[in-house]
This record gives sequence, structure tokens and C-alpha cells, in this order.
Amino acid sequence: MLPIPDSQSGIRYDDVTHGERRLGKIARDLTRGRIRGNHGAHLDPDLIADAFPRAEGWRPVLGQTGSAQGHLRNQGVSAGDLFLFFGVFRRAEIWQRRWRFVPGSRPFHAIWGWLHIGDVHRIDDLTPGALPWAGYHPHFHGEPDPGNTLYVSSDGFSLANEKKPFPGSGVFTHLDAPLVLSDPNGRLPTQWRLPSGFFPGDGRPALSYHTRPDRWRLEPPYCYLDCAARGQEFVLDMGGYPDVSAGLRACSELAVTPGTILESLCAFHGFLEHHGVAGRAL
Repeated sequence: MLPIPDSQSGIRYDDVTHGERRLGKIARDLTRGRIRGNHGAHLDPDLIADAFPRAEGWRPVLGQTGSAQGHLRNQGVSAGDLFLFFGVFRRAEIWQRRWRFVPGSRPFHAIWGWLHIGDVHRIDDLTPGALPWAGYHPHFHGEPDPGNTLYVSSDGFSLANEKKPFPGSGVFTHLDAPLVLSDPNGRLPTQWRLPSGFFPGDGRPALSYHTRPDRWRLEPPYCYLDCAARGQEFVLDMGGYPDVSAGLRACSELAVTPGTILESLCAFHGFLEHHGVAGRAL
């Protein structure tokens, strides 16, 4: 994933690596020089341990503020809830020693990582010296902000009625069908095709920001959603959606199951908007 540009961040694109590759060259090539390796990068959510030099005690984290954090607070998102992170992807390749988007390829939404919330901190309320390993994070380098919040990963979690533990956070290194949100026959990435278990009804609260019935269409085994074009955190109360847990189990298995390697894809959601889905009461 490419982080969004951030002029206030002390992290540069060239400071962030994926394997042996620095993100600076990828960002420069795909934006045709608009973003360069010495530009600031908003490394958030920050889930990959070896992507950046770490201080002792580092934990995977997500920072949030503004209206997006207000929405999470109003929805009651807290320790024990699960974030699924998705972005806009498009196939990319190296051509004549430069990265480019594959001609004719189309953007699509896909889930790329997760974070199970272990602790929640309001950054302005932290005492000096608290969380010393997190001082690099972009949310520690802005102006005072009472809504500025840091979500820290748990050590691990289990899904409902499951004994098998899963890591508290991580990224999917392979792309498989359960991770793709966009309808393969849709015109836009925001036209989603989901398992029918996501369809709201029978008194169940819909995915937040998607309460209008005309956004949804049920055609088992799928349901179709015209996803909000702009938005960050969409919240689903899992207590009303038992069938969705099966989909989460399928996604969790992909963390260790081979598939299409995501290195052949390059996300450019960072130049549009960050998105996430928070699942409650797992």
C-alpha cells in the first residue's frame, strides 16, 4: 500500500520499504513525478514491522481524528473491535525500468489488512514519555487536537465460536476473491459485490453511511452495494450479522494461504482517500 502524502510527516517515501523496494521510486513513477521520494508520507495505518525502522516495543497502530474519529466514537468502536482496511488497487508492472499501471487495467477496491484493537489512546491526554515507540507516527506531529486518537493492535484474537487465534494485526500478501469488494462486472470501484449475509434487513442496522435502502440490492448468493464515494470509516455491528463471521474466517485463512501475489498490484488509494471498515462485537 502507498501511504498518502503528508507535508507535516517526518517520514519520507524513501524511508519506507517493501521487501527490498523503496516506496519513493514507486510513488514517483506512478504519479509521474508529482510525488517523490523526499516527500512526506503519512504512514498510517502502520502494520508492517519491517517497513520502517522501529523503536523497542513498537506495536501496529492506526491514527484517526476529525469527523472520521467522531464517527468511530459515536458508533462506540473500542478495544475488542476489528478494523478491516481496504483501498483502491490497480495492476502495475515494471516497463522500461519504470513502474506503470498496466494499460487497460481497471481500479478496484480490495481488503489489504486488519487491526484488532487492543488499546485506545487520546494522544493529547498522554503523559510525556508515554508510548515512546510511537513518537515517529504522523499523528504525534500535528497541532493539539482533542479528537486525535491512536488505536493500538492487540496481541491476537479469535472469531466468535472459534478457538483458533489470529494475529492482532497484519496484511494479506496474496489476493483472492474473498478480499475483493468491487463487483467484477461493475463500472466503478464503489460498486460492491458482497456475500448476501451483508444485506441489511429484519431490524439489523446497515453498514454505517449506507442506511438508504436504494443503495442495496439482494441477488443471492450476493448482495450489491453502491458504496459511499467519499468516506473513511464504515462500521458494521457484527451482532446482527452472524453469516458475516464465515466470510471473516475465509479472509483470515488467506493470511496463510497462497494465491495471486499482491506484489503484482500497486495500491494508489493514498492519492484519493484512506478507507477502513470497523466490525463491532465480534
